[in-house]
Amino acid sequence: MKILGIGNAIVDVVCKVKDNFITDNGLTKSTMKLVAETEFKKLLSNLKIEETISGGSVANSIAGLSRLGNKVGFIGKVNDDDLGQKYEDGLKKEKVKYFYSKKKEKSPTGTCLILITPDSERTMCTFLGIAGKINDKDIDENAVKNSELIFLEGYLWDKGGPQKAFNKAINISKKTAMTLSDQFCVDRHKKSFLDLVNNKLDITLANELEILSLINAKNFDEVISFGKQLGKLLVITRGEKGSIAIQKKEVVECDSKQDIKIVDLTGAGDLFAAGFLHGYINNLSIKESLQKGTEMSSEIIQKIGARLK
Repeated sequence: MKILGIGNAIVDVVCKVKDNFITDNGLTKSTMKLVAETEFKKLLSNLKIEETISGGSVANSIAGLSRLGNKVGFIGKVNDDDLGQKYEDGLKKEKVKYFYSKKKEKSPTGTCLILITPDSERTMCTFLGIAGKINDKDIDENAVKNSELIFLEGYLWDKGGPQKAFNKAINISKKTAMTLSDQFCVDRHKKSFLDLVNNKLDITLANELEILSLINAKNFDEVISFGKQLGKLLVITRGEKGSIAIQKKEVVECDSKQDIKIVDLTGAGDLFAAGFLHGYINNLSIKESLQKGTEMSSEIIQKIGARLK
């Protein structure tokens, strides 16, 4: 198997909202907030659902990698409930091998409310449910050992079970990549994320805000310096400024695509990761890998949701 993803198994519920819905509910635009089940239901009660899709950041990347013809798998925890079944069916449809046997749990399958404002930005409210309770026993050792690369999700990192799951997978993997996921995650886990980036990961994927926050940088030049001394592969998306990869002393840049009609920015980072990792695992150059990531993210932002149809 080329790549095995380990992340939050979340069902995405996509809704279009006006800007005032975000402010009225005390949300911060373009970020992800963890919510309790009661708050999730309260928010959803006033909305019209556009679409329900199997989601989760790394799962979206893995589905994108499958679309590009790679043999891929995914580990993520769901309940044996209606949404859990929908989730598994969604992965099967994408030709992703699911390395998890669901069972009846106290917590339901995780859900993420994706609120799309008229400017195409997406604000997420996530009720993790059982997804956030993954532990080392949920990691299929053979699936990890038989993969050329594992791809971990920063959103999933938390003390206790999830950390044990990550460490087990990292220790037996051939090569490890991780996405920092969100500035919220970086700020919450700065010390442990920095340890992962410096000592345990072969590839780190981040956007500009996340990496600036991680190393407390005042400007992007400090990020370049950090990347050069890191000695590993650091890949950063910069929105309209394109993307950049730093490996040892080499810095490779790639422009963003121009004149695109943006419909929804959900999944832009996820599909960029899919394109980049596709290039990397299939021995394309760093520049070609950045271009493939740019192509995939450009395609997804012209559609609603985070999965290519």
